[in-house]
Amino acid sequence: MTRFQDRVAIVTGAGGGIGLAIAKRLGSEGARIVMADRSTDKAKALTPEIEKEGAPDIWVSQCDVSIEEQVEATVQGAMDRWGRVDLVVNNAGLMTFKAIEDLTTEDWNKVLGVDLLGAFYFTKHAFRRMKPGGNIVNIASVHAVMTSPLVAPYAAAKAAVLSLTRTSSIEGKPKGFRANAILPGAIDTPMLWENPNIKSGAEKIDKSDVGRPEDIAAAVAFLGSDDGAFVTGAALDVDGGRLAKL
Repeated sequence: MTRFQDRVAIVTGAGGGIGLAIAKRLGSEGARIVMADRSTDKAKALTPEIEKEGAPDIWVSQCDVSIEEQVEATVQGAMDRWGRVDLVVNNAGLMTFKAIEDLTTEDWNKVLGVDLLGAFYFTKHAFRRMKPGGNIVNIASVHAVMTSPLVAPYAAAKAAVLSLTRTSSIEGKPKGFRANAILPGAIDTPMLWENPNIKSGAEKIDKSDVGRPEDIAAAVAFLGSDDGAFVTGAALDVDGGRLAKL
């Protein structure tokens, strides 16, 4: 399939896990890929994997999504190289694990800066530059709806991302833009297995509830392509039915 031929997709947090899988999938369908990641060395080392899938072009942009100037530079950099931005996938995420009474303002700002403001900054600057047909896909989390102890900033940020998605879809519609969110469940990535709640057994995950990064990438490819042309403002659970059981 070449649903993204001649299109440009920015993927944040593309240096591993879900972000890398998304970059591979979009590249395999013809997209030029912007890998927006804090670690350019890590991202550059992974570009051969995306090229192998068929991506016609890849640009690695050093970007801390919590810094608006770097976000704007990434979006403008894509415009300078290819003259267009068609899809932004706000995937970069950060978690902290503390009880509410131990959280500091710095803890909150750190998580909100990446998980919420990063999505806002990319939406803002993409909206300023995209042409009709442009797309935003925000990677939220099942924690936006049902959560567990010790992750208050993350859960709050992801819930806010759903609200941002709805507003973006409303404001984007007259411009010809769509905005949707995906709520991944337990996905086989280091973020899952390094979660202290999982390690301690406080949060138990059935093996049948663990998905693959490629499952999220497939959902992004649908929402970000013309196949999802009549879908906007949606929150798509991609969790193997986990939320249905909670």
